[in-house]
Amino acid sequence: MYSALAAAILALHLLFILWVVFGATVTRRRPVLRWLHVGSLIWGMLIEILPWNCPLTWAENWLEAGAGVAPYQGGFLLHYLDALVYPNVPSGLVTGFGVAVCVVNLGIYAVRFHRRRRLAGW
Repeated sequence: MYSALAAAILALHLLFILWVVFGATVTRRRPVLRWLHVGSLIWGMLIEILPWNCPLTWAENWLEAGAGVAPYQGGFLLHYLDALVYPNVPSGLVTGFGVAVCVVNLGIYAVRFHRRRRLAGW
C-alpha cells in the first residue's frame, strides 16, 4: 500500500514539474490557470533556491519509509532527474537551470501583459 502511494506521489511530482515547465502554453485566455501557474513558478523557484523541503518530497519519503525502502536525501530533481538526465553535473547547475526555466516562463507572462496593455492603449 505504501509503495503504491509513493508511486502516486512520484507521478504527481512529475506532473507538477511538467506544469511548471510547460504551463504557459495552456494558460492563454485562461486567467485562473495563469495565476495558478504564476504561483507554481514562484513556488518552484523558492523551493529550488531556499533550503526548504517540498511537501511532495516529504510525503514520498515518508511513504517509502513505510514501505521499507530507504528514503532518498536531497530534493526530487537531484534524486531522479539529475541521475537520469544530467549525470555528473553539479547540483548548483541543475538548480540554476530550474530557476532559469521559471524565469523564462515569467518572461512569457511579462511579454503577454505588455502586449495586452499596449493594445488596450490604442
